[in-house]
Amino acid sequence: MNVLVVGGGGREHALVWKIAQSPLVERVYCAPGNPGIATLATCVDIGVNDFDRLIPFVKEHDIALTVVGPEVPLTRGIADRFAEEGLKVFGPSAGAAQLEGSKAFAKDLMRRYNIPTAAYAEFDDADAAIAYVEEQGAPIVVKADGLAAGKGVTVARTIDEAVGAIREAMTDRVFGDAGAKVVIEECLVGEEASILAFSDGATVVPMVASQDHKPVDDGDRGPNTGGMGAYSPAPVVSAALLDEVERTVLRPCIEGMDRDGHPYKGILYAGLMISENGPKVVEFNVRFGDPETQVVLPRMTSDLVPVFLACCDGTLADAAVEWDDGACVTVVMASGGYPKTYEKGKTITGIEAAEREEGVTVFHAGTKLADGQLVTNGGRVLNVTASGPDVASTIAKAYRAVEQIAFDKAHHRTDIGQKALARLGV
Repeated sequence: MNVLVVGGGGREHALVWKIAQSPLVERVYCAPGNPGIATLATCVDIGVNDFDRLIPFVKEHDIALTVVGPEVPLTRGIADRFAEEGLKVFGPSAGAAQLEGSKAFAKDLMRRYNIPTAAYAEFDDADAAIAYVEEQGAPIVVKADGLAAGKGVTVARTIDEAVGAIREAMTDRVFGDAGAKVVIEECLVGEEASILAFSDGATVVPMVASQDHKPVDDGDRGPNTGGMGAYSPAPVVSAALLDEVERTVLRPCIEGMDRDGHPYKGILYAGLMISENGPKVVEFNVRFGDPETQVVLPRMTSDLVPVFLACCDGTLADAAVEWDDGACVTVVMASGGYPKTYEKGKTITGIEAAEREEGVTVFHAGTKLADGQLVTNGGRVLNVTASGPDVASTIAKAYRAVEQIAFDKAHHRTDIGQKALARLGV
């Protein structure tokens, strides 16, 4: 069978990498892809939201399955459009994708179905939001309601910082229409973890736990990014805790979406805060996390493609989903200045040297070819990923690989996985 992956970042590179290993797959296409993906798949110059070109391409190239990476085409209804054309697509409908497309939608669903989350209020008036913050005090969390590429969340340590975040979103509209409404939440205390799960609308199968690192600088300082690195397993998530998350978060969400008329097929991502009072949902996403995908899929020992097909066909309960007992770590190499202003076009060297070590794969997140040279083309540039027997040795391997790679003004965190080591007493 032929498979199309929609997207062009590090998550999609990891998806293509895993899908290409399936004996069921004859050819993988990726739209639009990137230079790293091009070593494994045929890249086609079609944008992720250009449904009018994607659909004819799928028909013309006899593509049996389309896998959607990013959230924006899902919220815009790519799954609905493909279904109307009789095409098999892995990803939720636009109605179900509201779970990520609107923070208010997600919080309302959690409230109605008793899914544990932070106390909150929503506002479409900046003055009312500011008055609420002044009444509640700080620390407090301000979230743009809509999609903001992972950058619309401010954990405000002071009232002034919260007021600034409200004005930035609602008055200055730095996130566009995504900031027309804000959700303001209590600030949860604990350790974060990410649980991704497969769903066919009725059955939900959790994946192994991982932990992302959102702030740009070491020690979780600086502004939030799309993610500066991740590792799996996450020791903060015990087997008992994973069972609790499945029982109190994942199943109620899938069941609630079905009751509300939005059957959920695809990936359900639960971003959690593991607090003294148990796991609470920080956010839901409707697709594979980035960079969590880069550390979860390398640990999957079973074939990913039959699982995708089972989710589409409603037969997930019969699918084999198996994982290894090792570890995986990814370190994001970003452009200097990210997530704010940064330069593109910097020459990248050393990837081949990094990948010479067994268990190292470099997933391309923001790269392109210019005059035959690989150069930077985004904020997050590379996901330097290592697999190994345990977290400690795998962290060391990932950073050895990072040291082999260079581009002007490259920035990376040096503490990815340190929380795991602290919990393990290493």
